Amino acid sequence: MSAIPDPQKLGLERDVVDQAILERSVERFRAERIVLPTFAELADPSTIHPAVRNATGSVDANGPHALNLFRVHWHNVAADAAAQAPTPEHVVLPKSLTGVDTPIVVAFGNRFPMIGAHKVLAAYSCLAPRVVSGQYDPTVHRAVWPSTGNYARGGVAISRIMGCRGVAVLPENMSRERFEWLDRWIADPADIIRTPGSESNVKEIYDECARLAADPANFILNQFSEFSNHLGHYTVTGPALEHVFETVAAAHASTGDATTLRLAAFVSASGSAGTLAAGDYLKDRHGTRIAAVEALECPTMLYNGFGEHNIQGIGDKHIPLIHNVMNTDWAVGVSDRACDELGLVFNTAAGTAFLRDRVGVDAAVIDALPGFGLSSICNVLAAIKIAKQAGLGADDVIVTVATDGAVLYGSERERLLTGSGRYATTGFGETEAAAAFARHLEGATVDHTIECTQLDRSRIFNLGYFTWVEQQGVELELFEARRSQAFWRELRGYVPVWDDMIREFNARTGVLRELTA
Repeated sequence: MSAIPDPQKLGLERDVVDQAILERSVERFRAERIVLPTFAELADPSTIHPAVRNATGSVDANGPHALNLFRVHWHNVAADAAAQAPTPEHVVLPKSLTGVDTPIVVAFGNRFPMIGAHKVLAAYSCLAPRVVSGQYDPTVHRAVWPSTGNYARGGVAISRIMGCRGVAVLPENMSRERFEWLDRWIADPADIIRTPGSESNVKEIYDECARLAADPANFILNQFSEFSNHLGHYTVTGPALEHVFETVAAAHASTGDATTLRLAAFVSASGSAGTLAAGDYLKDRHGTRIAAVEALECPTMLYNGFGEHNIQGIGDKHIPLIHNVMNTDWAVGVSDRACDELGLVFNTAAGTAFLRDRVGVDAAVIDALPGFGLSSICNVLAAIKIAKQAGLGADDVIVTVATDGAVLYGSERERLLTGSGRYATTGFGETEAAAAFARHLEGATVDHTIECTQLDRSRIFNLGYFTWVEQQGVELELFEARRSQAFWRELRGYVPVWDDMIREFNARTGVLRELTA
């Protein structure tokens, strides 16, 4: 008996549901010379055909070229867009910065193509299965991407290079850089829909999508409820982070230290909860425990709370349908003030000089800090909390991700420095850098951190009822089925089926055959 009631209602298909739509997609992809990578290839890019890898290396990684689909993985190289790293690029944060003995390892999401953020993987994971199963028609449908920023950009990028029209739906108060990018990539300004509020206004996004869904030409790809988002990260991000850990462990062993490193924890801000699926993979493989992080100013998981914050990349006031809550071990709250102020420390001359000259942080680590956007800093701070709360030591490793880089938040730093931000400062010199470091790094505490009991998990899980059953019309049986790990294990069987469908789709277009001839 299936653990997933009515999977078709979730868009989960193992077969082609409409041959006519599939034929139109094949023709469109043939005409546009588009090849789809399998999830297995994105998990291990060394398996991509050499001819495709070589061709990909010759195109602009930030441009709207279909071959950039083969860069939607963690193995890109910042310094050489034509290269492919055997191990995803990462940094190991030292005790001088974090204040804890536990190595905190951060993988860089800003190496992903086109948008400089890992949400492009989520977007591909959501659209590709819909195309090859004949659900999505690129000749008719507009792909609607509800988001608090990066997923909408990723969706627009994926839509454009897959020969269809993308619509970005995001709050009007997101960073200026997000909208500047959308202006460059979207031809029709009507396809950028600004909803009221900020990072904390996800329901307003859902309300706009409900309005758009009244037009059958609009195809809503809601990252918070698309289980292929979860599956993409389980299949691609999980192995990437495992590879990073194994590389760090091998380097540790090569020093002659007799101790063996343990992958103790994976930390990720919730957002859509897609990235948290990597924690499920690591728990399956290594027994790794999972910490889900949220903004302290809107502590939904921690306190059933509400509010507004500026850790862009984290949706809140609800529990995503694709969050495997019953597999989560900690809930952690991090203040947006900490992220804002450390963003200045990491990205100003005064801040980096303080880290170098007064704290003694290695130059290579300082050079890596611009790879941390606001939610990335949030993840690091939460990892420090977990190291302290769980009493982890030097032999324990915490892995997390830098979802995007500081380049997306220059306007937010300007607001702080010009007095218009929530935590405005009249200047930022060594004194301010020292105060921010002392408050948020040296002074990091374990407050607003709970180790989840079964009761805590059930409480958090139950919060989702009000969004998904009462507001969004998800059937109660399906909602409840997610309590069981059997539901999530059965989900993972879809990925190899989709890979077979992708291979068959590519065979029908003939483009891959031409590229590799």
